[in-house]
Amino acid sequence: MSSHCVDTPAVNDTPVHQHTPRFGKVVVFGVGLIGGSFALALKAAGEVGEVVGFGRRLGSLTQALELGILDRAGFNVGQEVSNADLVLIATPVGKTAEIMARIAPCLGAQTVVTDAGSTKGDVVAAARAHFGDRLGQFVPAHPIAGAENSGALAARADLYRQKQVVLTPLPENTLANIARVRAAWECCGALIKELAPAEHDRIFAAVSHLPHLLSFALVHELARREDQALFFSFAASGFRDFTRIAASHPVMWRDICLANQAALIDELDRYREQLDELRAVLQRGDGARLEATFEAARAARRAWAESRAPE
Repeated sequence: MSSHCVDTPAVNDTPVHQHTPRFGKVVVFGVGLIGGSFALALKAAGEVGEVVGFGRRLGSLTQALELGILDRAGFNVGQEVSNADLVLIATPVGKTAEIMARIAPCLGAQTVVTDAGSTKGDVVAAARAHFGDRLGQFVPAHPIAGAENSGALAARADLYRQKQVVLTPLPENTLANIARVRAAWECCGALIKELAPAEHDRIFAAVSHLPHLLSFALVHELARREDQALFFSFAASGFRDFTRIAASHPVMWRDICLANQAALIDELDRYREQLDELRAVLQRGDGARLEATFEAARAARRAWAESRAPE
């Protein structure tokens, strides 16, 4: 965790001055796994004075209040956003534009907005459409952390610890606004990287969005067979590991796939070429080529695994 988020302990009984949170008021739209964990992490770091939450369902807000994620549930968007230090949009990406339209007229001069969307091209386009001359107050971001489970009950304060958060700053952003968003995620324990929005979408279409699409597709294909129960009864660890992400939230992943449609279709076409190549290898019984493909994939997978920090 970044050192500027840790209080200095007392030395030789010298009194410690009352710590002033870096963020006096944070407003979160979407209080489930992503938004809830963000709030809990800032609270655990002692870097937020008050967290106000907005959600689609009263039950979700009530649950978030009971779990200590929120200090208050918000009802008046203009009132809450106008004096907020930071606003996080942590809803499915399909709802981002709607929220931007609601908050844009209410932004205070000091308010910085960020998001947690898995796609950035569509989010940036929505921001340009709705924020106008306040576009510089929006700094796009994408935390690379999550789980199959969703909702406030899944939120935890350590979700972002040692996990990457990608910022995709805009030319209109000031260094101060970028620094504020960076600091918020660093206080959650995250490791910050930066990419251009288009580069972000191209990369994550390949390493995140395509794997989810493939996992959903395999389970769906088996589930619609007449003898699906027989197949599932013999599924073991390989099936479990490959299809774990098919348990992810359908609405969220529908929105992600549609939002990153062009880049995802390009990656899907590349994958189909690989499948066609493997099919031809199998048809001609070319064991040497099959083994070479598997060996190259294994080496790349092992190198990636060894380069990663321990979970």
